[in-house]
Amino acid sequence: MRTLLLTAAAAAFSVVGFASSAHAQNPAGSNASKHGTAVLDISYIFKKHDRFRATMESMKKEMESTEAELKADRDKIAQLEERRNTYNAGSAEYKQLDEELARQMAEFNLKMTRLRKSFLEREAKVYYQTYLEVADAVKYYAMQNNIGLVIRFNGEPVDPNRREDVLREINKPVVFQNQIDITPDILVLLNRDASSTANRPQAPGSSLPRSR
Repeated sequence: MRTLLLTAAAAAFSVVGFASSAHAQNPAGSNASKHGTAVLDISYIFKKHDRFRATMESMKKEMESTEAELKADRDKIAQLEERRNTYNAGSAEYKQLDEELARQMAEFNLKMTRLRKSFLEREAKVYYQTYLEVADAVKYYAMQNNIGLVIRFNGEPVDPNRREDVLREINKPVVFQNQIDITPDILVLLNRDASSTANRPQAPGSSLPRSR
């Protein structure tokens, strides 16, 4: 029982310590607590989430290996096609190689479709699980800091020469936020178990206020 109490006390101290250090790094966290409302840049979180980035990088390398395997299969099929074409179209050798070529191409297409479908499904799961983790971190942070509403927004700068940027800016749900961006705090919370703290994330947009 005493051990449980000590553990709970240590956890509470950790929470308080995190809240204090997070607010010290990002004054907008305190401002969000005062107003009871905050904004969060989900896209930025995904770009800087350590575990998500590591997982996606691992999957990228795996996909590159798979692509190399598929390329080797395509090369074999191309060689078989060249071999088939050395015979006359009506010859028995041509017909035999043509049937083998059709079989290998069908198997290749099935393999490629299966591998890509599997990769896309796994990728979707990684995105979903990461989003659930972000949502849990937001809920935890909001409850610890008496924040009743967290709204998603995009803090990316707008290039007026890019149509998609202009449309995004026009259609954004948040027209103005008075320094209540808790994105850096949530990112610290998500990455606090990282082995290195040398490159601790800073507020999006460097030290400039994010007023978008």
